[in-house]
Amino acid sequence: MKVTRWTNILALALVLGATAACGQPPAGEGPAAGGDADTASDATAPAPAEGGAPAAGMPGAPDDPIVMSFVPSGETEAITAGADTIRDLLSAETGLSIETNVATSYAAVIEAMGAGNAHVAWLPTLSYILAHEKYGAEPILVVGRYGTTTYASQIITRVGGGVATLADLKGKTFCRPDALSTSGWVVPSVMLQAEGVAEADLGKVVDAGGHDGVVTAVYKGDCDAGATFVDARGEVEDQYPDVKRVIEVVATSADIPNDNVSVAADLPDDVVAKIKDGLVAIGQTPEGAEALKTVYGVETLEPADDTFYDAFRVTLDKAGIDVASLMQE
Repeated sequence: MKVTRWTNILALALVLGATAACGQPPAGEGPAAGGDADTASDATAPAPAEGGAPAAGMPGAPDDPIVMSFVPSGETEAITAGADTIRDLLSAETGLSIETNVATSYAAVIEAMGAGNAHVAWLPTLSYILAHEKYGAEPILVVGRYGTTTYASQIITRVGGGVATLADLKGKTFCRPDALSTSGWVVPSVMLQAEGVAEADLGKVVDAGGHDGVVTAVYKGDCDAGATFVDARGEVEDQYPDVKRVIEVVATSADIPNDNVSVAADLPDDVVAKIKDGLVAIGQTPEGAEALKTVYGVETLEPADDTFYDAFRVTLDKAGIDVASLMQE
């Protein structure tokens, strides 16, 4: 994806507060795709919801299951495992028949919502805004982590790799999770533009398939630098215990609204209410809390509507970003 139509790129960078800062960024501002909480061996699934399953032909009935899609922002195996548990617990809590899947890309989830192939989706910030503008998707819950519903982006590189500032990235291989990742590409590309580094100035841009994939590629030297949420290095710390010594942070952004749970525009209100209340309910059980942490490091689920993202839209507008055009680039 080329983001070449931004007429005031420096303004957005100033709003986002991009700063060169070798070393670790502020703590507690980034999501975590893999859970590390103690497994709850004594957890039990909620009792089936009163009233049983919806009637045949109704959304959530066995012959018309609710499809919940997850973006591939981390390790697919972990997201799939957590999603399966969420499916089982939520189905028991609400009486709805639910199917889950992990899509191949962020864009695939957006298009699935538009085509009626996904009724509920876990969406990063920019993906949600695109899904809202294109297909009328609406958020019902925003993810909370570390006591906040915002996070930040970081640009990372290997210590001693010759990249001390963002300007040093010219001609370098740069890893991103996905072309529509808010913290892994859209915001970092603005930060780069503000320092005079256009996408064309980079030697090569590589889609690493997730934030953990970016960190691993930079750690192994397959990419000179990359962008992730703060602090995705923790996602691979079990595998690479020295990752925070080997990889340093070159720059961080200011806060970005967290990802959310969104529903398709045509999903009936009573079904939406069941899903919203059900997710909150299972999140208060040991097994549900563990599953939510496993998929995307979710600690809490807070009520939200579209207005939660208005401030970020203002930021995009100040940079002259046509959000609707991003899907076409």
